[in-house]
Amino acid sequence: MGNDIDRAGVARAYGLWAPVYDLVFGKVFDPGRQSTIEIANAIGGHILDVGVGTGLSLSDYASTTKLYGVDLSEPMLRKAQQRVRSLNLANVETLAVMDARNLAFPDAFFDAVVAQFVITAVPDPEATLDDFVRVLKPGGELILVNHIGADGGPRRVFELAFAPLARRLGWRPEFPWARLVNWAAKHGGVTLSERRLMRPLGHFSLIRYRKS
Repeated sequence: MGNDIDRAGVARAYGLWAPVYDLVFGKVFDPGRQSTIEIANAIGGHILDVGVGTGLSLSDYASTTKLYGVDLSEPMLRKAQQRVRSLNLANVETLAVMDARNLAFPDAFFDAVVAQFVITAVPDPEATLDDFVRVLKPGGELILVNHIGADGGPRRVFELAFAPLARRLGWRPEFPWARLVNWAAKHGGVTLSERRLMRPLGHFSLIRYRKS
């Protein structure tokens, strides 16, 4: 179940999305983006934004934070780099092509890790979450916003039917909450501090874990 999408396919899909990503997804994902950034700004310090994409969120972080952005898609990152230059975002320390499962950062480096709409778009979500926690300082926060699949009913039927196409577009739509529950229990080094349903219609959730 972990490797039901592959790294090359995701990179290819988001390379195709890069020219239109902001137009197609900007408004839809904005409530989740703003909520994660508000929390990250309150924490401050060194913040890792995984799946930074076109850098749509970068200008919303407080200028006092130190931002590190990574993404698997080079075309998306090129747009992020253009945004950093045009807006003179001096607090962006680095933007780099990187696999979210194998982050090239030392242990316990970040005060917060933000991953917006990422977990359903990686081949191995549990191993990816493990690496997010690895780079967090003790007491640091992992801040996720993501689609969580329905447990049943018409939305669950639709998600299962849509899944083959969604994988070709770069994500899995039927990701259940139980996978995060089981991951946290197996990891043992994190505590769930918040799960908040987000617009539209509660299809997305803001999820916060604190590292022990």
